[in-house]
Amino acid sequence: MPRVRRQNVPPALFQHLLDRVRSRKIPPSQLEQLAKWLDREPEVPEGLWFTRFSSMTVCGEGELIKTFLLPGQAPKGQRVP
Repeated sequence: MPRVRRQNVPPALFQHLLDRVRSRKIPPSQLEQLAKWLDREPEVPEGLWFTRFSSMTVCGEGELIKTFLLPGQAPKGQRVP
C-alpha cells in the first residue's frame, strides 16, 4: 500500500489544496492535526480514501491528498484511520 506523498506534489494540485484551505476556512489547528497524522506516514489504498478530523475530512487517491471537505460533505472511498 502506498504512503501519502508529502514532497513533489504536482503544482496544480498543491494550489488546489491551498485554495480549499482558504475557501473552506480550515483552521490552523486542523492543519496541525493533519501534519501530525502525516508524520506517522500512514498507508493508504491505491484508490479513493479519506480520513476524518474534528472539523474537516481529508480525501485522497493513492499517494496524493486531493481535497479537504467540511463536516456534512460526504467523502468517497475507503476510510483510513
